[in-house]
Amino acid sequence: MRPVGPIGRLFRTVNPIAVGRRVFKPSRPGRVDDAVVARIQKIRTIVGLAAVLWVTLSYKLAQSAGDIANDRFNQSWISTLVLSVTFPVVVGLLLASARPAARRELLRRAAKPFGSILAIIAGVAVFPAFVLTGVVEGRFATNPPMTVITYVATLFTLFWVFPFVIYGIGMSLVHVFRTADIHETVPPLLTMTLVWEMAFIDLLTGAYETLPGPVRIVLMLGAPLSVTAVALWEMRRLRVNYGLTLRGALMR
Repeated sequence: MRPVGPIGRLFRTVNPIAVGRRVFKPSRPGRVDDAVVARIQKIRTIVGLAAVLWVTLSYKLAQSAGDIANDRFNQSWISTLVLSVTFPVVVGLLLASARPAARRELLRRAAKPFGSILAIIAGVAVFPAFVLTGVVEGRFATNPPMTVITYVATLFTLFWVFPFVIYGIGMSLVHVFRTADIHETVPPLLTMTLVWEMAFIDLLTGAYETLPGPVRIVLMLGAPLSVTAVALWEMRRLRVNYGLTLRGALMR
């Protein structure tokens, strides 16, 4: 293996994926990380995406691959927004239900998950800020130094902030805003809440309304039912194999 120089080491440390991994992945020492659960979650995700893709192509819900990708990104971003609103509510309820000694510890553990929410929101906010302030139009490029600064800021946004945001959205959903740092039972609990919220939003917005009734029902209920089943199985596995329960986290 070729030795890595200082520039290579710096890039490995500050590139957007490496930073995103530190920001959005759970890192609490002693946390249970069950490989079997992770494998089942990946299989469920792949099957779910394949089903949505098959229905999209079969019923011509999208005109091109770009439309499909755009639809999936929008769905992921909406899920991230809903999760960022749901997260403090659920954590607040857990803190209110916990004994004082557990409350202090859970609140301390919640700092990094809250930080990951702020990071993804701040990253996304860069893009409308660029448009609203006129940076994209070159409003501040009034002299050579400001022109250089504008170009550097634009390149940084395109090649660092954009990958960070895309990676962060995916990681936020996979790791549920790294809430395993709070307790191993919080991610499945939040995941179940999120999928039913998204199903309710789909119902309100008339998602898949052009599909035949049975297909629409399967699409709208397939995700929340399968995710709920996996989450309940995960919580049971945590209890049986590792003695981890939500009641234990709350010291009840």
